[in-house]
Amino acid sequence: MDILIEFLNNLSDPDWIVAHGGLYLLLFIIFAETGILIGFFLPGDPILFIAGMIVSNMTLASAEQTSTLLYWILFISIAAILGNFVGYWCGKLFGKRIMRMKDTWFFKKDYILKAQEFYGKRGGGAIVLARFLPIVRTFAPIVAGIVGMSFRKFVTYNILGAFIWVGSLMTLGYLLGEMPWVQRNLEVVILCIVFAATAPVLLKTFAGKRKDSTHISDANT
Repeated sequence: MDILIEFLNNLSDPDWIVAHGGLYLLLFIIFAETGILIGFFLPGDPILFIAGMIVSNMTLASAEQTSTLLYWILFISIAAILGNFVGYWCGKLFGKRIMRMKDTWFFKKDYILKAQEFYGKRGGGAIVLARFLPIVRTFAPIVAGIVGMSFRKFVTYNILGAFIWVGSLMTLGYLLGEMPWVQRNLEVVILCIVFAATAPVLLKTFAGKRKDSTHISDANT
């Protein structure tokens, strides 16, 4: 556990990332977070921001920096796309077995049924939105496979979502990465990114619970 905590702490240090694999380490992290269940704890959003910072601090000419940024965005987006494909096919292959599982504190079939309804309403847009939600982006492609989302639709929105997610956060890190204040307060910036990503989900969750409790109290009266 201590090794895992130390590893996660090191992921907020751009110099440590560069010294321990650089782009290759980033590719692995993004692939694992978006395609492997045990990767749900990995910090995808901060990692992309830091990736942009790393490129912005490379000693390259302006044109070379821009081409390097685009190169990194391309390959990290491909890692995110492949990760979601792995998740989708795992859901497709093991979906029936999963639906036969008994409900536990971690897994409830009702979650899958609600997800199916969510995908029915939002369609492929749910895959794009999930990219910006920690933990959700790990489970979204698996659920898409379980509920039988059209593979053609999944491919389109998987690719679109990956490039929007990776491109926006890496570009933000690239633009802000050379600012001394950002470099001195990187942990604060990372916390703000995580909060910005999770706040909409938390607000919607609490609003939904409040709405449900209101309906229950009205029914009781």
